[in-house]
Amino acid sequence: MSTTETAAPALKEIFNAERLQHIAREMSAVYPAFKAKAFLKHAQDGLVELSVMQRMARVSESLHAVLPLDYQESLEVLFELAPRLNSGFVSMCLPHYVASYGGHAFDTSMDALKYFTTFGSSEFAIRHFLRSDLERSLELMHDWTRDENHHVRRLASEGSRPRLPWSFRLEAVQADPQLAAGILDRLKADESLYVRKSVANHLNDVTKVHPEWVLDTIEGWSLENKHTAWIAKHALRSLIKQGDLRALTVIGAGAKAEVELLDVRVEPAVVRLGEAITLSFVVKSTVAHEQRLVIDYAIDYVKANGGVSGKVFKLKTVVLEGFESVVVGRRQVIKDFTTRKHHSGRQAIQVMVNGALLGRTAFNIIVW
Repeated sequence: MSTTETAAPALKEIFNAERLQHIAREMSAVYPAFKAKAFLKHAQDGLVELSVMQRMARVSESLHAVLPLDYQESLEVLFELAPRLNSGFVSMCLPHYVASYGGHAFDTSMDALKYFTTFGSSEFAIRHFLRSDLERSLELMHDWTRDENHHVRRLASEGSRPRLPWSFRLEAVQADPQLAAGILDRLKADESLYVRKSVANHLNDVTKVHPEWVLDTIEGWSLENKHTAWIAKHALRSLIKQGDLRALTVIGAGAKAEVELLDVRVEPAVVRLGEAITLSFVVKSTVAHEQRLVIDYAIDYVKANGGVSGKVFKLKTVVLEGFESVVVGRRQVIKDFTTRKHHSGRQAIQVMVNGALLGRTAFNIIVW
């Protein structure tokens, strides 16, 4: 079977011709006067060249183009459409409609975003309101942290992330993370994993610019609550990968690792794209007392210009008893990503325990 036959469909195909026809049918069901043919013509024009986010925008633009209703009347129809859509991601075209055409009606639009987020997410759309009226938006989102629906609580944290992927940055929150601190504080022990992941990602965003602020914040929390402790660990993941002593201390791994690394190896020694390497080694305690250890590895990938670009990977966190040993291994497929292209040459691997470099090995990549 060819690579083309086995490849997963592109993400943008979420909004393919069949999906557009689904949207048209469901719109016609809730609004019989809907001009389905005009909608499809508008939505499908040049569709093949558009990215997934551009296609999402195109759907909301096409709905607006054919609906002969005012904003409030359009929302009433879209409210009926939302539960009928067969994809949570596709439903995000509805918050996009609000962001595009509801800037003049703050209260109505924010209520709409709160409703639509329960079917997918309004995380991208709400950022337009944060950018235009930050104080008012944050105040409302702060209230949402007490909502019974975890989708709404998550929107308060996710929508206010300073560096949300696939969206523009919130410069004000990036410059002053204290602006959204009340939201995070209210959600720091949320029972929903969906919400906790968002809080952790929000804080991890902040570590890129204000690491000390995040550490000060988390050190002020009680980590006896298991949900808060989970958020702290995942929020600090970038700092932990960097071997930051304060971050490691928060998760109980701040002490110098009293261990030795044995039999560090990577097999095979030479790979081509699509093949896998297996890294393995033994961590042996050299003391009688128990130790909590964070074990990571980094690969220094060769760049096109001959330099290197390091990437840290999480391996595991273990509690090692006195003089105990643990065998650690990881299999990793070497393949290109949109964010990383591989180049031929020697790729160094570094093994780190509690942030300290304790061992090295290497392998070679051949790119034809």
